[in-house]
Amino acid sequence: MDTAAEPLTFAKSLQFTSDWLWGMPLLYLLIGGGLFFTVYSRFVPFLYMRHSLQILRGKFSDPNDPGEINHFQALCSALSGTVGMGNIGGVAVAVTTGGPGALFWMWVCALVGMATKFFTCSLAVMYRGRDAQGQVQGGPMYFIVEGLGAKWKPLAMAFCFFGVFGCLPLFSSNQLSAFVTETFFKPNEWFVGDDKNVTALGQGLFGVLMAVCVGVVILGGIKRIGKVAARLVPFMVLLYAGCAVVILLTHAAQVPGAVVLIFSDAFTGYAVAGGALGSVISIGVRRAAFSNEAGMGTEAMAHGAAKTREPIREGLVAMLGPMIDTLIVCTITGLIILSTGVYESTGDNPDGVLLTAEAFTKGIPVAGTYLLLVCVLCFSFSSMIGFSYYVTKCGMFLFGPRARIPMILFYLVGIIVSAIVKLDDLINFLDIMFG
Repeated sequence: MDTAAEPLTFAKSLQFTSDWLWGMPLLYLLIGGGLFFTVYSRFVPFLYMRHSLQILRGKFSDPNDPGEINHFQALCSALSGTVGMGNIGGVAVAVTTGGPGALFWMWVCALVGMATKFFTCSLAVMYRGRDAQGQVQGGPMYFIVEGLGAKWKPLAMAFCFFGVFGCLPLFSSNQLSAFVTETFFKPNEWFVGDDKNVTALGQGLFGVLMAVCVGVVILGGIKRIGKVAARLVPFMVLLYAGCAVVILLTHAAQVPGAVVLIFSDAFTGYAVAGGALGSVISIGVRRAAFSNEAGMGTEAMAHGAAKTREPIREGLVAMLGPMIDTLIVCTITGLIILSTGVYESTGDNPDGVLLTAEAFTKGIPVAGTYLLLVCVLCFSFSSMIGFSYYVTKCGMFLFGPRARIPMILFYLVGIIVSAIVKLDDLINFLDIMFG
């Protein structure tokens, strides 16, 4: 057998499995399930927005309530995982592979996903369990066992198994490594091989640096993650939004056309690479699920750690996640890419964050690359510290409290490896785990 064909065969198998999992039945389940929850809750996400903001500000907080972090820290911890490279690089992937219309289906998934997030995170507090050390814990694995009974524990273990791999920071690490190596390593000829590309050694060393920085935070557990996220998330969202406003103002004439293109392409299916309406919907829903995690259950672990005795309160706070993540941040990225026109000129095949970098460079000459670097560093770092909590919690549910340090080490190794691996393979692998 030709060994050169083996990586291609493996890549194709990942692509096939990913496409099969994310077929129309799963899309109907995610969108249809979210729509059902929206109607069943009598449109709670849209009618109780003001009340959710009051809870977030701490109006009803009691420091004596069970839990480890307050409502704001819980939301920021959850957002630190979702408002990450999926918003900068993931939207670019959606637009280049599914066309501008994919963004519309991301909006749909986010709108109905708010109700899904409300229910899952309410359940995370309602059915909190205790680990082997007696600590209060929340998340799908606990409300499956506590709510449905011990006979459903295999389902909880299956969730944790896929969570251990699906929540690895593969995309964030890969995209940050790609951005830094292309923007700084190559121009300065650091670790550049004979083929004019940055060597695996250079990418790996940068991966080690990322792992060390992340490790310092995540060893402190959810309390340290919550404190760091509460400071980092508001800053990075405001910085990114500020840069976006500047770019969109300088391309104001193109913005209306970009919005029209999103809606028209959503139903015609003239995708850049997808080529069909079903492909546009599939890619939009995939990237939305990866971005805001509505229906995935992972964020319920962070919200399950909130200090509260009222499950509904935390559900109301949690439902703000898809709105901030997809309806605001992802929309910003999509409009930047479309209004600057960079998605139409992919001759050198820039993908992910590199396409967004091209849009920033075009929108804010000279300073754009450096401003995006700060955003990318913040978004990637926030994702990596946020997802670490999910991986360790899933691992501890499967193997017990002693698994915490080994799972952290496993997580940090994932950061290093994904800094080197090809982007397409990582995306397909993550889609399989999320599916």
